[in-house]
Amino acid sequence: MSLWSVEQDRSQKSSLPDTNVGERLRSRFGLGLRMKIPQRYFMVAMVFASTSICYLERVGFSIAYTAAAVSVHTDERTKGYILSAFFYGYVLSQIPGGWAAQRIGPRPVLLVSFLIWSLVCGLTPTADANSSSWAPYLLATARFTIGVAQGLVFPSIHTLLAQWVPPHQRSRAVSLTTSGMYLGAALGMLCVPPLLHRTRPRYVYIFLSSLGFVWSAVWFIFSSDPPRAERAKASSAGFGMPHEPTSGQHVLPMTALSKDTDGSNKQKSWTKRINRADTIPWRSIMSSLPVWAIVVNNFTFHYALYVLMNWLPTYFSEGLRVSLESLGMSKTVPYLNMFIFSNVGGVLADHLIVGRILSVSYTRKLLNTGGFVVAAMALFMMTGVRSSTGALLLSSICLGLCALARAGFAVNHMDIAPKYAGIVMGISNTADPRSWTMVFSTPAILCMISALIFVVFARGERIFD
Repeated sequence: MSLWSVEQDRSQKSSLPDTNVGERLRSRFGLGLRMKIPQRYFMVAMVFASTSICYLERVGFSIAYTAAAVSVHTDERTKGYILSAFFYGYVLSQIPGGWAAQRIGPRPVLLVSFLIWSLVCGLTPTADANSSSWAPYLLATARFTIGVAQGLVFPSIHTLLAQWVPPHQRSRAVSLTTSGMYLGAALGMLCVPPLLHRTRPRYVYIFLSSLGFVWSAVWFIFSSDPPRAERAKASSAGFGMPHEPTSGQHVLPMTALSKDTDGSNKQKSWTKRINRADTIPWRSIMSSLPVWAIVVNNFTFHYALYVLMNWLPTYFSEGLRVSLESLGMSKTVPYLNMFIFSNVGGVLADHLIVGRILSVSYTRKLLNTGGFVVAAMALFMMTGVRSSTGALLLSSICLGLCALARAGFAVNHMDIAPKYAGIVMGISNTADPRSWTMVFSTPAILCMISALIFVVFARGERIFD
């Protein structure tokens, strides 16, 4: 029997009492659920929901605040300060978020993140704030704080997925969880405007806050650290040398487990046991070319996404003389296309790797390069398009293929540094045009250059233990 077959057999036989969410729901709330829901699937579904809610909050606030700001005649400069305050906080907390997830554990960091931004969102003042001169400063402070809190999310998610998800499922798991960003953005564009027609922006903030609190409650009650059987799967052989725990150490910091009187495994607390002798190899990580290949491609992806999502409305209204209202539901197509292609990329990557069709390294490079090159071609073509249909089609192709590329660079953190995936993610996530040609050509050129850098320097095998 091959090593891979042994690993699959071990995965199928692993069933500890605390890995079945259906049984826990039945025992805790008396629900008649007979289905077996593996805890690993539940954890992935919850982090997918977390990214969806976070992006729903970002888009929802932007729409609600813009409507409120227009009603009180807020100047463009003030609006810019308030909307950009989120991103300043978001960038500042990326690397600390990765460090905290590594040292404390991703579960409590995610919980604290959601509790903070949900509370601040619910208390966020409206644009007028009873005509107080302090209103803009309060709004900017609130957005900065929410940015800091949400900046902890993605480094924690990558640390958690590295703990829970075996290598042969990581591509689809990462692609699914990150595709929640696009679904959340699409839901924000669909749900928030009708809600604004029926109520005030203040209640939109409260609605978004309540979503965060509901997620926090479910996460607090049902989330858990992986039992030892799951840890073995998360470092399965065949994807680089397995990093088996030695005495007093873990593959990643885990919650201490103790046997209860009924024989089941219970978490002692949210506090993680950590071998303090283990130091994070900051110098090696920061000087690693494969890490910088991820950083460059992550920057390019978000730059292209930022340009398209922020300039497309202006491009349609000023460049093509088409109002967004006239596009109806079709304006959400780019977001939905990203959701679809992100998951297609994840499934395709896992198929190529599990089927031994391509190595991890070649799989990442193929999807990353193919996605960025086609996206670059679509961006170059947009410089000459003169119809709303053509612009919508090309922008959808561009964003969809950029999402496909995430099955390359966005999963590569866990290939090369599964133990420090959150930290590498935090590093990579920290990372005025004169014409429409410059607007679309700049990210197109970046896509081409980044694809080349990833092909040359990226690796698929583990390089940090």
